[in-house]
Amino acid sequence: MALAKKTVRDIDVKGKRVLVRCDFNVPLQDGKITDDNRITASLPTIQYLLGQGARVVLCSHLGRPKGVTPEFTLAPVADRLSALLGQTVALAPDCVGPAAAALVDALSDGQAVLLENVRFHPEEEKNDPSFATQLAALGDVYVNDAFGTAHRAHASTEGVAHILPGVAGFLIEKEIAFLGQAVEDPKRPFVAIMGGAKVADKIPVINNLLPKVDKLIVGGGMAYTFFKARGWEIGSSLLDAASIEFVQGLMADHGDKLLLPVDTVVAPEFKADAPATTVDSSQLPADQMGLDIGPKTRALFMDAIATAGTVIWNGPMGVFEFDAFAAGTKAVAEALASSSATTIVGGGDSAAAVEKFGLADKMSHVSTGGGASLEFLEGIELPGIAALQDK
Repeated sequence: MALAKKTVRDIDVKGKRVLVRCDFNVPLQDGKITDDNRITASLPTIQYLLGQGARVVLCSHLGRPKGVTPEFTLAPVADRLSALLGQTVALAPDCVGPAAAALVDALSDGQAVLLENVRFHPEEEKNDPSFATQLAALGDVYVNDAFGTAHRAHASTEGVAHILPGVAGFLIEKEIAFLGQAVEDPKRPFVAIMGGAKVADKIPVINNLLPKVDKLIVGGGMAYTFFKARGWEIGSSLLDAASIEFVQGLMADHGDKLLLPVDTVVAPEFKADAPATTVDSSQLPADQMGLDIGPKTRALFMDAIATAGTVIWNGPMGVFEFDAFAAGTKAVAEALASSSATTIVGGGDSAAAVEKFGLADKMSHVSTGGGASLEFLEGIELPGIAALQDK
C-alpha cells in the first residue's frame, strides 16, 4: 500500500521552520541512553530536511513524567543527536514559550534544535487546542515521523496537524509501506505469528488478520488459554479466562489455519534458574507452568515460516528474558532471519527479542511502534497519520 499522505518529498522546506515530531522515547539508565535505535531511525528524515535547508525544530516525549521531572529531560537525546548529526543540537528549556521561540528564531538554514519533553505539560496528552497552538507557533510546516505514538491523538502528534500543513516523514512512510502491503496484498503464503501474554490484547488483530492469513501461529502466554479451551490442564500457566469462549469459536471456525504448540517447556515457578522439563502440550502437570514452546513445536513453526512469502510476528514465544526459556523465541527469530519472505516484526517485545539475538538487521522491517503497529494491523486508522495532508 502506497502511503496516500504527503511526505517530506512533497513540500518545499528551504528556509522554513519545520516542526518534526519524532519518537525519542529511548530507554535510559543513570541518565545514559542504553539503546538509541529510535534516534537513528529518525535520522533519514532529519538529515533530508537539514540538507534541503530547513530550520528543523524537533520535539518528542520521553517516559510518563508527572509535570516537569528532571529524570525525563531530553538532554541525553540532544547530546546523542549532536554526535550523530555532526552539529550542535541545542536543547530548549521548554517546548513552548519565549525561551523556545528565541532558540528557534536564532536557527540558520540547515540547523536543528530540540524542544524539551512535550509531556512535561499535561495538555500534551489531553490534546489541548491552546497548547497545540503554542507548539504550532514554532513551525511553518509539520512533519510527523513518530510512528510509535501515531495511535495517540495528542497535541504534538495530532493537534498541530490541524493548524500547520502536516506531512509524513520517511519512517512513517516506511512503516505504512511494509505493514500496509502485508495486510492488503501480501506475498503468499501469508503467516502471522502471535505470542505474548494476553489473548484479549490480540483479539482485534486476530479478527482482522484471520480472514487474510494462510496460517496463524500461536505461542507464548496466549497458547495456554487455547489449551484450557480444549479442556487441557495448564497448571499455573498464564490464563486469560475471559477469552476462552472467543478462543473456542476460533478453533471451531478456523482450526485449519491455526498452528498451536504441540510440546511445552515447563517449570515449577517463574524463575530464571527454575528446573525446566519438556512435556506434551496436552500433558501439562498441575504443579507446573508453561514458560516456552518445546523442540517439536519449534521445528513445526520453523517449517511453516520456511515456506512463507510474508510473515508478521508480534509477541515472544516464551519468557525470552530468561536464557533457559528463550529457545522458542530465538528459533522463530532465526527462522525469520534465514527466510526469503518479507519479514515484519511488530515493535515491543518482538523487536526487543530480535535485537537481543542480534538479528534485527536480517528482518525486512522491524516496527518502531508496538501499540501503533498492533492498531494498524487491527485495521484502525491512526489519528497521527489520519491528520496529515492527503496526496
